[in-house]
Amino acid sequence: MRPNILVVIICISVITLCSSCSPVLRGPGSRPTTAILGAFNKEIIMLEEQLTDKHQQQIEGMRFVTGRLHGKPVVVAWTGIGKVNAAMTTTLLIEHFRPAEVIFSGIAGGVNPKLAPGDIVIAAETAHHDMGILGEDGFYNRGVINPLDGIRNPVYLLADERLLKLAEKAAEQVELEKITTTVGERSPRIIKGVVVTGDVFVASPEKGAELRERLNADAVEMEGAAVAQICYQRQIPHLVVRSISDKADETAREDSMMFQEMAAKNSAALIAKITELLPSESPVEKAKKK
Repeated sequence: MRPNILVVIICISVITLCSSCSPVLRGPGSRPTTAILGAFNKEIIMLEEQLTDKHQQQIEGMRFVTGRLHGKPVVVAWTGIGKVNAAMTTTLLIEHFRPAEVIFSGIAGGVNPKLAPGDIVIAAETAHHDMGILGEDGFYNRGVINPLDGIRNPVYLLADERLLKLAEKAAEQVELEKITTTVGERSPRIIKGVVVTGDVFVASPEKGAELRERLNADAVEMEGAAVAQICYQRQIPHLVVRSISDKADETAREDSMMFQEMAAKNSAALIAKITELLPSESPVEKAKKK
């Protein structure tokens, strides 16, 4: 093979590789992408079905779908179950799509006794319930050191205040599927609270009570705080929303299977409404015009 042909082939290969790894480019004045992640695939499919200008791509074997939801540019992805899967997907998404914010949604076990399947918790705070120090005196929670700045993460990771206010506004407007009970139908409750995360499916009333007492938890799940930690360390606004599928007790598995579809539908409806209420311009662009 002649040297000049070899050089051309190498140049084409490098350009192709760089373009596949580069973030999404946006036109002047366009709104940055909002990332929507979910641990429950059915819920992500519900959101995907609402997208226009839909485009699917694979990155490191993970499926990401871009498009528009209520006219806003979004990228949607399923993380899979567990903290490692959630952190991996979030990192890939941030690197390739450079989102303006990350919204994470899914189902959870309710440890607040006032919550029932179908209710929703908007997480003002998330925390890892299984991260800390276990000694002779018992277990206490502690954040790990952020490798990006050498500063210890807080135990409670705060949601972005702007997204939190949008979620509360959306909660007042969204139409959710009613919950059928033994005494008739009731409307789901939407509260602002604490969501805790660990690599275990909690089906124990004793553990649920402990999480309620130790961390003031309202709901327990397996991904939210991992997404929040990645966003906190990368300084990207985030919000975690969880729809209750069970009460994290001895019937949690059966209840989760029974109520997860309804819980996912309500969670997807709230996420769609939050996206609808997002401003057409990012806060940074609005500030530049003032």
